[in-house]
Amino acid sequence: MTSVQAGSATDTTAPLHFPSGFLWGAATSAYQIEGAVREGGRTPSIWDTYAHTPGRVAGGDTGDVACDHYHRYREDVALMSELGLGAYRFSVSWPRVQPTGRGPAAQRGLDFYRALVDELLGAGITPLLTLYHWDLPQEVEDEGGWPARETAQRFAEYAGLVAEALGDRVQMWTTLNEPWCSAFLGYGSGVHAPGRTDPVEALRAAHHLNLGHGLAVQALRAALPDSAQISVSLNPAAVRPRTGTPADRDAARRIDALATRVFTGPMLHGRYDTDLLEDTAQLTDWSFVRDGDPALAHQPLDGICVNYYTPTVVSAAPAGTEPERNDGHGGSAHSPWPGADRVAFHQPPGSRTAMGWSIDPGGLTELLLRFHREAPGTPLYVTENGACYPDAPDAEGRFHDPERVSYLQRHLRAVHRAVEEGADVRGYFTWSLLDNFEWAWGYDKRFGLVHVDYPTQRRTPRSSAAWYARVARSGELPPE
Repeated sequence: MTSVQAGSATDTTAPLHFPSGFLWGAATSAYQIEGAVREGGRTPSIWDTYAHTPGRVAGGDTGDVACDHYHRYREDVALMSELGLGAYRFSVSWPRVQPTGRGPAAQRGLDFYRALVDELLGAGITPLLTLYHWDLPQEVEDEGGWPARETAQRFAEYAGLVAEALGDRVQMWTTLNEPWCSAFLGYGSGVHAPGRTDPVEALRAAHHLNLGHGLAVQALRAALPDSAQISVSLNPAAVRPRTGTPADRDAARRIDALATRVFTGPMLHGRYDTDLLEDTAQLTDWSFVRDGDPALAHQPLDGICVNYYTPTVVSAAPAGTEPERNDGHGGSAHSPWPGADRVAFHQPPGSRTAMGWSIDPGGLTELLLRFHREAPGTPLYVTENGACYPDAPDAEGRFHDPERVSYLQRHLRAVHRAVEEGADVRGYFTWSLLDNFEWAWGYDKRFGLVHVDYPTQRRTPRSSAAWYARVARSGELPPE
């Protein structure tokens, strides 16, 4: 029997110390917090259109005002400073910077991000800029969206514009956020914007997101200083077969191909895996992939970013039955898994968040170690991890959220375990800094360290914010 070392991730009675220089941050995205959707020359994105379509978003909510961060960014940066955050991950709104998705940049849009970044730097907070967090300009969607090859080239042109404007201020860049959601929830199940439900279009979108990533990396390299760090934020699936039977293991293989390897194959290895192509052969011959495309997607990266919330448990669907259409993101009559009709999805046992997502920190360790093996020598970052819980103020107006503290503690312990086992993890960004517009769930679901009262826009840090601030300032995770 091996003894447990004091301070190891498996010893829950001892504090854990993270490496020196580890980045402690929080994350947001433009459409979820900025508001001001008609100011500064900004035009509609696909999420503006989707949210204003009746029946698409819970409660009829939209991001028109959201957290009004566009006008309150100084207040929000001051909050970050109070929380001791060393880094802040935000996204740039493509239609705010390039309203039609082509042509020159709108300087008024870039001025907002210049001011935000200057405020961050003045507070000693490192900005991590994400170029695309799902807000495609509606004009680009009208011309085909991500299933159209031209969108990849237009994304690269947009990346170059942002890099030219902010490259003197921002050192850390991410091309795409969770391209799986953009492709398969946006064009497959339709539970995300633009709400299309065509499995072949979803696969085309996935490929053009891969291509767009590669072209954008090239554009960033051409415009940024050599010291800039470029990465991509993926939401790979920690897929588990329900049993050890060959049929269930094959179901897990299928979902791993569609959830993770459809992006890591081209981005990290310059290829699409044969099993993915075979699994989807009845839908498409993949003729939209041109010679050289996977190589273009395969660009050198300075980091790989992992977003993680919950694992995926699958089995082979019994013959003659309709498989469960569970996408883990709100459900849909349409499957986001093209070519996986013989797969059933299952709710793992154990406690869940208010999203209905099971809590399994081991999945985060598993994914970090997977990328450590698959891309040795490439630094890793956790760019999203967090939990939604219902809460209400106490008599003094304070918000206590011990469940969120427990969730964060357990997942940070999982990160530390990956570090102990050799993974070069350099930062952790919790989702989210603020309560915000939570996509198809509207404002009902709250992930923030900071509570937002939407009618007044009053910000109130929860007890989890104070807990996270202590961890961020000390670099030490207290015992459970």
